[in-house]
Amino acid sequence: MQFKKYTKQRNRSIQGLRSFKDTLPKNIKKVINKRGQIYSETLNNWKYIVGDDLFKVCYPKSYKNSNKFGVSTLLIMVKRGHEVDLEYSKKEIMNRMNNFFGETVIERIKLTSFNDEKKITTKKTESNFNETNIRYEEKIKNVKNEKIKKSLLELTKVFKEK
Repeated sequence: MQFKKYTKQRNRSIQGLRSFKDTLPKNIKKVINKRGQIYSETLNNWKYIVGDDLFKVCYPKSYKNSNKFGVSTLLIMVKRGHEVDLEYSKKEIMNRMNNFFGETVIERIKLTSFNDEKKITTKKTESNFNETNIRYEEKIKNVKNEKIKKSLLELTKVFKEK
């Protein structure tokens, strides 16, 4: 596979299969090396970094690298009610991450809480769901094609279970 000579990305032609890394432009490679690698390694090793107890109640949401205006920060999502546990272990998490990467990767940790409760359906929503279900079942019965009718009935059964 030969490439055109006016592209500034490659100096020589490559024949056959090549890695995904070689197909990316140089500017994107720099961004991936700076930000993407640290965040992806953090995701892969999150259980090792925070431990089993905190692993169940939090996860990293984003990573911002340091620049002229701010320091490198890691945004962590925490289940509501467990913020205090994570607040006390911030320093330990920063030390573990910096030791894991071998350099000061994170200088600050931000916490954001979220609700992990399952929604409880009320009687009003169930009755509305049944009314709409009956209306759709009547429309499905009017369909002439048997295959389509069966697939639509199966689809409504799946929605009922959820």
